[in-house]
Formats: sequence, C-alpha cells, structure tokens
Amino acid sequence: QVQLVESGGGLVQAGGSLRLSCAASGSIFSFSVMGWYRQAPGKQRELVAEMGRGGRTNYADSVKGRFTISRDNAKNTVALQMNNLKPEDTAVYYCNAVSVREIGYWGQGTQVTVSS
Repeated sequence: QVQLVESGGGLVQAGGSLRLSCAASGSIFSFSVMGWYRQAPGKQRELVAEMGRGGRTNYADSVKGRFTISRDNAKNTVALQMNNLKPEDTAVYYCNAVSVREIGYWGQGTQVTVSS
C-alpha cells in the first residue's frame, strides 16, 4: 500500500509564492518519476512538472521560469516551489509518482487559489 500526502496549498495574491510538498509512504522502494499535476474547474488534469530519478525535469510551458520542482530520492519526497503565481494557476494540485514497475500513484490533491 502506497500513500502520497500533499501539503502546502492555500490562498495567495497574484505575484505571491507557495511551496507544495508531497511525501510517499508505504511499501515502495523507489519511484522512477515524481511530479505534479493540476486540475482547474471544468478542465482536464494537466502536467505541471515532473522529475526523473536522475534529475531530468519536464515543465509545462505555462510555468517555466516560475515553478521549480525538486525531489529527495532517499526520502521519496517531491516539492514544487511556485513563484510569481497568477490567477490562472488556480487549481487542485495533485502529487503523482510512478514506481519502477510503472505503477502510478496519486495524492488526494491540495487546493491552490490565486486571487487577482
């Protein structure tokens, strides 16, 4: 049983910053990919950022230069530093992790609201 628990969401004004964190627990030794997705009301869930075990990163074009993903392989944690937030970043943010056996796991989601 693997659980992903997110923290760090909240309400912030445009131009502000938030840091999301995600910790994995349970019967897992390592993840090949860890990352963040988001889903705004009425929209599909989309990739925000992801990082491979070796440090390769992939960002959505809309967040490049503003968001930074980091992970600690030993602790199975992943974080997302979000700077210069915009109202269009408002969404529920989900932590995602893919095991080396290519099994995907999701967190419960954390709300990020950016006011204009």
